[in-house]
Amino acid sequence: MIAIKEENVANVFDNYPEAYRQPLLALRQLILVTANNMPVVGEIEESLKWNQPTYSTKVTKSGTPIRIDRFGADKIALFVSCQTTLIEEFKELFKEELEFSKTRAIVLDPKKVLPTKALSFCIEMALTYHIRKKDKN
Repeated sequence: MIAIKEENVANVFDNYPEAYRQPLLALRQLILVTANNMPVVGEIEESLKWNQPTYSTKVTKSGTPIRIDRFGADKIALFVSCQTTLIEEFKELFKEELEFSKTRAIVLDPKKVLPTKALSFCIEMALTYHIRKKDKN
């Protein structure tokens, strides 16, 4: 597990009920490992945005920030900016595997094993969103 350096981020994770903490930490780990395997992304900045753990490509600005948090009464979610086309792209690719909320989130059941293959691909797309958008223009 990659250590949390920012005390305020660690506090947020510490305050989640155990049923949500472990799946959210696993999702955090997946984001960081995926980013570490993508040199174009550069260093990931971990911070809080709207009191949610947030992962940004601050140096390269290659992608849109990814946030994670509880969602609704009993789920967790991976959030991206609703101003992007990412959720629509994810729906086209993974409508049978993943649950979505409007244009802003992939919704996950914390009691189930994370669908890491689909999530890793979505994370890669989010972390390179601005590069891919620029290449299309």
